[in-house]
Amino acid sequence: MENLKGKTAFITGGASGIGLGIAKACAKAGMNVVIADMRQSALDEALSIFRQNGWPAIAVRLNVTDRAAYKEAADKAEEAFGKIHVLVNNAGIGCAGGPLWEVSHKDTDLALSVNLVGVLNGIQEIVPRIIKHGEGGHIVSTASKAALLPVPGCGLYNVTKAAVVGIMESLAMDLVGTNIGASAFCPGGYITNLGMSSFEVTAELSGEKPVMPPPPPPPKEDGEPMPMMEEWSTLLRSPDDAGERVVRGIQRGDLYILTHAEFKDGVKARADAILRAFPDEVPNKRYGEVFPYLTYNDIFDKQTQVPALGK
Repeated sequence: MENLKGKTAFITGGASGIGLGIAKACAKAGMNVVIADMRQSALDEALSIFRQNGWPAIAVRLNVTDRAAYKEAADKAEEAFGKIHVLVNNAGIGCAGGPLWEVSHKDTDLALSVNLVGVLNGIQEIVPRIIKHGEGGHIVSTASKAALLPVPGCGLYNVTKAAVVGIMESLAMDLVGTNIGASAFCPGGYITNLGMSSFEVTAELSGEKPVMPPPPPPPKEDGEPMPMMEEWSTLLRSPDDAGERVVRGIQRGDLYILTHAEFKDGVKARADAILRAFPDEVPNKRYGEVFPYLTYNDIFDKQTQVPALGK
């Protein structure tokens, strides 16, 4: 979907962080933007940026787990701009850490509801609208680097984000033969407010009294921050960088939108481990002839090498 000018992007979790970075990049590409988010204060602040720049946009308050509300939000988007062409399923929350067997049922249900069901709700509500108008489009869902290279101590988050990649690979297969693309966006470290936004959203969805997130680690005795924390903060990228990469991925039709080459060796090690786990046996060629859809899928062949940003 190379020409984005005049098209409309519907972006969930679009009022701050990576979502706002994507929304701004879409606007710079000439798109109409629908900023969907649960937090009204964040929506108001984000919309002011668009007004200051003269970018066409509307803000809609949306809980992505509420299917009826999702339909209403999509209707408002179409009332404002006529048609939706791009859906960015960016809304998500951080998850309770620790071993999977220690995570509460409540935390599990909430994480699955927002991070997985919210993505499916977007696909089920918006994709039929894109198919109906026939002008083509693209779906992006935000997973994480953790979907491809799991992070120790973050089991529930790893699980939900890996599932998002599976959703988008499946969607790409379903959309073969249409003029609609699908991308799994797996960002590395960016400057976001995921902790605070997750805290606010979790409190609202659970109906429980908010409990502030724990404070950062204490500084060293001389008042300086811990070296690792200080260095980590210097390595985080701007959400605007994420936005540029997502827009480029939409225009290129990438199946995977990745951001940090630093994780390539780790992902390769995982892929190599999977390959080594196959028994060292001669494959039965007849199996592939009878069940070709089980043994190979050419959607992976369509992913081309992504150049450095700006090239």
